[in-house]
This record gives sequence, C-alpha cells and structure tokens, in this order.
Amino acid sequence: MRRATLLLAAAALSAALALIPTACGKKSTEAAPDKSMPMSEKSAPSLAVAPIAADRLCVTKGAAALGGKVTEPTTRAVALGSGGDAASLSFTYHGETAVSRELASGEAFRQLGLKLRAQNGCNLVYVMWRVDPKPGIWVSVKHNPGKRNHKECGAEGYTRIKPVRRPALAPVPELTPGASHTLRAEISGDDLHAWIDDQLVWRGSLPAAARDLSGPAGLRSDNVSFDLVAFAAGTGGASSAPSKCEAEAGD
Repeated sequence: MRRATLLLAAAALSAALALIPTACGKKSTEAAPDKSMPMSEKSAPSLAVAPIAADRLCVTKGAAALGGKVTEPTTRAVALGSGGDAASLSFTYHGETAVSRELASGEAFRQLGLKLRAQNGCNLVYVMWRVDPKPGIWVSVKHNPGKRNHKECGAEGYTRIKPVRRPALAPVPELTPGASHTLRAEISGDDLHAWIDDQLVWRGSLPAAARDLSGPAGLRSDNVSFDLVAFAAGTGGASSAPSKCEAEAGD
C-alpha cells in the first residue's frame, strides 16, 4: 500500500514538472534582438555633399592634392570646415605603393576610404574599402575619450561594426588597377550607409559612442596609389573642425 502511494506521488510530481518550461531551455532557443538593424531602409543618399575647394583639404600626414596622384604609403586628410556626417571620394586606383608601411598594430593593409566625424586622430568613424587581406567595406569607430593624437591613443579604441545584410546589398567590386570608382557614405541618426558607384554596399548601426563624435569629413589611405579625382563633404560646418591645418604623427 505504501509502495503504491509513493509511486502515485512520484508520477504526479513528474507530470507537474513536465508542465513547467525550464529557464535554460527557453534561454537557449531565444535569439537575441538584432540591435544592429538600421531603422531606415533607404537605398539612395539623403544628405547633401558639396565638392571642397583645393585649399580646404588639410593633409595631416603624407601627400595629397585634389586632381593629383597619391603615392605615399600613409595619407591622412580632412576637409576644413566641412560637415562630418557625409562624404564622397572619387578616385582611379593604380595598385599598391612602391613602398609599403605597417600600421601601428603591426598589420599592413591596402585600403582607402572615408573619415566621418573626425574629431581628432583618436575619435572618429572610418569607412574603408579594403583590398587585402580580406576585400570589402570595413566600418569601424575609433573612440578614446579625452585623447586627441596618436601618441596618446595609438591603435587603441577600435570597434569594428558588422553590416546588416537585409535587404540584400550589392556586391563590392574588385579593385583593379586603372578602375575608377566613387565611394560615398553618410550617417543619419545611428545608421550608417555606404555606396560604391551609387550601389548600396553597406548598412548598419553605429554604437552609442559614435553620438559623442563631432568633426569634419576626411579621407585615409594605406599602401595604395590612386588619383584623387574629387572629394565632397557634408555642408553646414562641424563644431569640432580644426581652425587650421596641422600635421599629425603616427597613424
């Protein structure tokens, strides 16, 4: 009698437990919210850009001039007085530079692209068209609060932002010597979009840290030679834009 009673109680307890979902099981099957999905799904630029005057291109490292050829392995520049939320770079690619230079991280990329909200060398957004080691568009935020130059921040503070691929993005074309392209990007709210030759190739959401950045637009290249055909940037000025052009050491 006692044994039968125990068996019935065990069966009842087992049935009751079966009705209760386990926390671990529920947690493992629920996908985390996709916080990287941009709010907007636009396919064309919405922020105006205007060509900058030749004397407004401030080259902080290397050598570059509008309409000229870039041959230095390291080139950095900003457009004085420009808005930092949008920019466009038109160029003709010629291949790698005669001399290659490693970055502060020890890596030797071949890439060129845009700087947005370039508050200083330690705090800005990069939209880079990388040739190697893995071709494609790479977006990153460099954020080092309170630091201003390479001596203070080095290669620290980088966060790579992964793209959202819904809806489908256009493929990034291969960069071949002699080819001409236009890379354009803009920030709207927390969203960043990038286009190559008017085709949307990257979209994603920037981290909250990017909201603190304020500065002009600019350009960057590493170990690639190209004709700087044209550069255009957002209008309206930037609150943190430098008042004069000054060279900067390091990356």
